[in-house]
Amino acid sequence: MNLPNKLTLARIIAVPFFIGCYLKGWFLPALIIFILASLTDMLDGKIARKYNLVTNFGKIMDPLADKILVYSAFCLMIGDGTIPSWMLIIILAREFLIAGMRTVAASEGTVIAAGMSGKIKTVLQMFAVIMLIVYLGVQATQYGRPAYLVSMALLYASLVMTVYSGIEYIVKNKNVFSE
Repeated sequence: MNLPNKLTLARIIAVPFFIGCYLKGWFLPALIIFILASLTDMLDGKIARKYNLVTNFGKIMDPLADKILVYSAFCLMIGDGTIPSWMLIIILAREFLIAGMRTVAASEGTVIAAGMSGKIKTVLQMFAVIMLIVYLGVQATQYGRPAYLVSMALLYASLVMTVYSGIEYIVKNKNVFSE
């Protein structure tokens, strides 16, 4: 297994540790774990492209690892009332639709890699989670309100990009529907 794929697996392995810290209310360790796991997303892609280590495993597992990390955080935040559940429903609807399209394409021998708008969506979601965790850690201080406003702006921007990237993905890969 090459280094980029190991980094992808490390991101998945980090999730239970992130969840444990978050549930204990240990927001600083949760934040550190989340940031480090998010950085592996950037690193694995750069390394894979630079050293020609791109694999079908990486094309499929890298975005899946991102989803496991980010959507675990969103689920926790719904549980404690930090974010509304309807946002995650919209996000998951997009993800299930895209996963279905990828499955159909894969059954035809085609692997569809993530596009740029999907990558931007993921980065926005990661920054939203980071700022939401920061907010949870500082909400009782003078920094609570600004952290909340920044985190909500990032959260709504990620939601808009989620919808946009889903539409773009469907349009670019509409041939999957005719197979």
